[in-house]
Amino acid sequence: MRVLLYSRFLILISPAGRALRSLLCFIPLGLPNLPCTAEENRTSPGLTFHAEASPLPNDAISGDWPRFNGPNDNAQSPETAIMSKWPASGPKLLWEREKGEGYASPAIQGNLLTIFHRKDGHERIDCIDATRGTPIWTFQYPVEYRDRYGYSNGPRASPVFAGNHLYAHGVTAWLTCLESKSGKKVWQRNLAEEFNIPQYFFGKGSTPIVIKDTLIVNVGGSEERCVVGFDRLTGKTKWITKDTWGASYSSPSRAVIHGKEVCLVFTGGESRPPKGGLLVIDPANGSKLSRFPWRSARYESANAVPPLPIGDNRVFLSECYEKGGVVLEFDKSFTPSIVWSDQTLNVHWMTPIISDNALYGVAGRHQQGADVFCVNTSNGEAYWRDRINWTDEIDGRSLNLELFRGAFLKVEDFFICLSEVGSLLIVKMDKKGWKIISKHQLFFAPGTWTLPALSKGLLYVMQNENDRRLGQGPRLLCYDLRQR
Repeated sequence: MRVLLYSRFLILISPAGRALRSLLCFIPLGLPNLPCTAEENRTSPGLTFHAEASPLPNDAISGDWPRFNGPNDNAQSPETAIMSKWPASGPKLLWEREKGEGYASPAIQGNLLTIFHRKDGHERIDCIDATRGTPIWTFQYPVEYRDRYGYSNGPRASPVFAGNHLYAHGVTAWLTCLESKSGKKVWQRNLAEEFNIPQYFFGKGSTPIVIKDTLIVNVGGSEERCVVGFDRLTGKTKWITKDTWGASYSSPSRAVIHGKEVCLVFTGGESRPPKGGLLVIDPANGSKLSRFPWRSARYESANAVPPLPIGDNRVFLSECYEKGGVVLEFDKSFTPSIVWSDQTLNVHWMTPIISDNALYGVAGRHQQGADVFCVNTSNGEAYWRDRINWTDEIDGRSLNLELFRGAFLKVEDFFICLSEVGSLLIVKMDKKGWKIISKHQLFFAPGTWTLPALSKGLLYVMQNENDRRLGQGPRLLCYDLRQR
């Protein structure tokens, strides 16, 4: 899922100026895409315009961010000419736009940027100009959802661009297909009603995946309807993969194992006793090629980390609640065997990143004690494990800050890291250790669990809750990272 939902924390400033960590209680326009002036930007409702973007270098490699985890589904960007160091004032803020509730990442195709959120009792898909933040179209529908644990009532799953269409999977399991340029509804299905899906812990949070012409959703409905493949153009059900394992918050991923294209689905819903694990599914017909149980014995456990392909025939899984991480290897009959496992690699929700045969991620169920690891993908041996922390001067006070359970995005030879309270950093990480190159405090807001998106040299960051320092509400912020 991308998604993410468990203990909320906030940085509090003591009279002595030290940072304290404290647990918070379970919290159609139809406009054409026309060029617009800076003045028009400034007067768009909910939009604050700050600056024009720098020109994109002619030799820069750039592209879309069409879905959760980016164009290659691995939280890595192929873009070049990205700033590897910021000025002391931080990256240039181009614009910021008010948003509603939710934890969904933005998706970008061309100059269309979509955000999926909840406002005024409706789930909304807003399409805006990716460079200027001005509105293009809006699609919305009423929704009734109240989180059982007091978290946001908005969507958790991110929108998905595929061809000329956009797909969205809401917190109450409304599945929607829109024309991407106009926002016109192509089809929509109420999966909760059709498949008798309970709310589970935190509603629906798994982002769908498109493989060829099939939209694959971890449904978790009655009659063991675990994973469902839909015709992405018509919305009709193509196949159903039945299993007793329900729907998790982990987003399905694509892999090629022994030359065959497969869909990896880390399943497991609310059940007593807890059940779940990895299903390897043939996306052409929904048949199960492999099944590997991997679930904590704790009732409240929830799988949220996408399965991560490693090489040609290996997959990494991580379950946060005392189960930890495991690497599986599949033979030609798709029988899995454990290569290595480590109970301490308990990633909560971020997508680990593979670089130079090393696996980078954040381990830890709670904010306290969360730390960054770098391990050998071949055998699980640790290169290092540490907390990435620093001291910053904010409003004349010295604060001790950390990444906590943050999110990583790798571009070129460095990592862009967003902490769960709103710190943005450039960090160099390799097998020898880590070094902070640049840092900037964007805001102080808990629940900053959403992976940023990078497209055409612009970085998009979601602030999901109120800024506890400045009082600003949830926002989408756009920063210029184009190399100058």
